[in-house]
Amino acid sequence: MRIYGVALLAACFLMGKLLGLLLGQLINIKGDIGGVGFAMLLLMISSIYLRKKKWLAIETEKGVWFWSSMYIPIIVAMTSTLNVRAALSGGFLAVIVGIGATLVCMLLVPLLSKIGRQDKLDSHKK
Repeated sequence: MRIYGVALLAACFLMGKLLGLLLGQLINIKGDIGGVGFAMLLLMISSIYLRKKKWLAIETEKGVWFWSSMYIPIIVAMTSTLNVRAALSGGFLAVIVGIGATLVCMLLVPLLSKIGRQDKLDSHKK
C-alpha cells in the first residue's frame, strides 16, 4: 500500500516543531510554543501552493487531505493532555481560565456553523 502525502506532513511537522522551539527560546521558555499550530499553517500553505502550481499528483493531493484530517484530531488530543497537566500544576486560576475559554468556544459553535451554510450563500447570489 502506498502512502501519499506523508513526506509533506512530516516536513511541515518538523518545521513547525523547530519554529515552536525557536519561539520558546526567544521568550525564555524551555519548550515548544505553538509548534503544532505552525505545522498546521505550513501544511495548509504548502499544500495550497503546490496545488496552485499543479505540482501535486491527484493521489498525493488525496493523501495530503487524508493525513491532514487525521493529523488534527490526533495532535489536538495529544496537546490537550499536556495542557491539562500544565493547568492543574499551574494552580486554580489556570484551571478557571481553561474552563472559561472552553465554554466560550462551545458557545461560539452555533454562530460559526451558520457562517458557512449553503442557503446563505445562495441567498447572496440572487
